[in-house]
Parts: sequence; structure tokens; C-alpha cells
Amino acid sequence: MTTARTSQVVSTPSAPARPARQARPARRKKHYLVHNSPTLFIFMMILALYSAVPLLWLLFNATKSQGDIMSTFGLWFGHDFNLIENIKQTFTYKDGVFAKWLLNTFMYVLVGAGGATFLATLAGYGLAVFDFPGKKGVLATVIGAIAIPGTALVVPTFLLFAKLGLTNTPWAIILPSLISPFGLYLVMSYAKSGVPQGIIESARMDGAGEFRIFAQIVVPLLSPSIITVLLFAIVSTWNNYFLPLIMLNDPKWYPLTVGLNEWNEQATGSSTPEPIYNLVIAGALLTVIPIIIIFLMLQRYWESGLTAGSVKQ
Repeated sequence: MTTARTSQVVSTPSAPARPARQARPARRKKHYLVHNSPTLFIFMMILALYSAVPLLWLLFNATKSQGDIMSTFGLWFGHDFNLIENIKQTFTYKDGVFAKWLLNTFMYVLVGAGGATFLATLAGYGLAVFDFPGKKGVLATVIGAIAIPGTALVVPTFLLFAKLGLTNTPWAIILPSLISPFGLYLVMSYAKSGVPQGIIESARMDGAGEFRIFAQIVVPLLSPSIITVLLFAIVSTWNNYFLPLIMLNDPKWYPLTVGLNEWNEQATGSSTPEPIYNLVIAGALLTVIPIIIIFLMLQRYWESGLTAGSVKQ
């Protein structure tokens, strides 16, 4: 009896299984925050316009003659298009001193910003990888140096350089520019997350020296942070005004910032102003163009360097 029941149960056909529903691919929600918020969109447009107006004013007025600058609306062209003529006069005024200031600025940027990036890379990598006595004190000093504005150190630096006989020389601008506490801290933070310790240990086991490891392995890994530090150093050195104003009194060593300010005082500040305001504006336009080109070229590296610390490697 039990056998019959068992065979009956076994022979009973099972119900057909329902086909499993295929999972629909999840749709990615696209959030267009600016377009969905009219208030935010208007606010962003106001900020963009606020940032663009000075550049537009500079561009329009660089095409005008001295008379048109004083008599026409600032945000539109004048009666004549004198951009090429203004640029020629800018480079020939006072025996071409503007070209000398431009070369000085490039020299300060090349040596100062390049040296600051190199030193920040070396020091940041060393603080991130190596352990040594006094490391915490060095880190505290670096963080404290970031909090101190550079202008607060100009006068003490001037007194020190005056005793050393370095004022009114290019070294008075280059040597302070070599120090970049923020760049050092940025490289150190990136090196802690972006340089695997296992790669360094493997290279050491293969017999590679520390300098070879740094040059061939570490530098390519640190390239986003290096480019970011370089960009900040270039902008800081290019726009440096207060330090060369205090350190230099010979126009042949002026950077563009100090030289154009001297022209502006001659054009507007004296009792008998010189008719060179159009040259001041044309020179300002020529000063802005290189830094814009450099920024656009290095922008993608700058963005990746800034976001590197927030991404878990």
C-alpha cells in the first residue's frame, strides 16, 4: 500500500516552472540641478557675467585709441580699431621696456614656480613615505605655514635680504617663490593615496635605488598633483605684485605687474598725465593672455589633482 502511494506520488507530473522575469536595467537618473532650479540658474548666470565683464571691458578698450577710451562706452568698440597699433606702441615705448618686463616675468615663473614645484614634490613624497625623527613637527610647521599669508612675510623677508645684499636682484623674487607649503601638503596628501607602498617595496627588492624609484615610478604616479602644484605656483608667481614692489627699485628687473602699475600712475596719477592709458590697457591684455593659455592647457590635470584626495584608491 505504501509502495503504491509512493509510486503514485512519484509519477505525478510537476507543474511547469514559470519563466523568471528578466531584470530590467536600472535607468540612470539624470539630474540637471541648474536647469531644474531657476533661482540657481539665474544666480550662476549672474556670477558668470560678473566674471566676464572685466575681461570684456579689457578686450574692448584694448582696441581703442587714447581719445576713444576717454569718450566712448567702455563695453563696446570705439570709432577706430587700434589693437595692432596699441600693441606695437606697447612694445616700443621707452625703448621696449615692456618686452624686458615680460622676459623678467617668464624668468621668475620658470625658475621660481618650476623650483617650487620640484621642491614640493620631493618634500611631499618624503613626508608621505619615509619615517624620521621630528616628522610630526615638520608637518605642524607646514600646516602652520599654509595659514600665514605671504604678504605678512614680505617685510621680514626684505629686512633679511637687505642684510644679505640680495635686494634689487632677481634672487629677491626667486628665492621666496621657491617655498610652497600648500604645494608640499597637496603632494603629500596625494602620495599617501596614489602611490601604493607595495610598488615601492617591490622596486627596492629588485635593487632599485631611491632616486631611481622616485624618477621612474613615483613621478608618473604623482603627475596629476605635480601639474596642479605647478599651475598654482605659476599663477601665484605671475600675479605677484607686493613682493617685487618692496624688493625692487630698478625698472630693468620689474615684472609685468609692477611695470604696468608704474605706467598707470604716469597715465592717471600725476599732475601732468602722459597719454599712455591705451598702452596700459593693451599691456594688461597681453599680460592676461599667457596665463589664460597656461590655465586652459593644464585645466584637466588641475581638476584631477584636486579630486584625487577624495577618491579611494
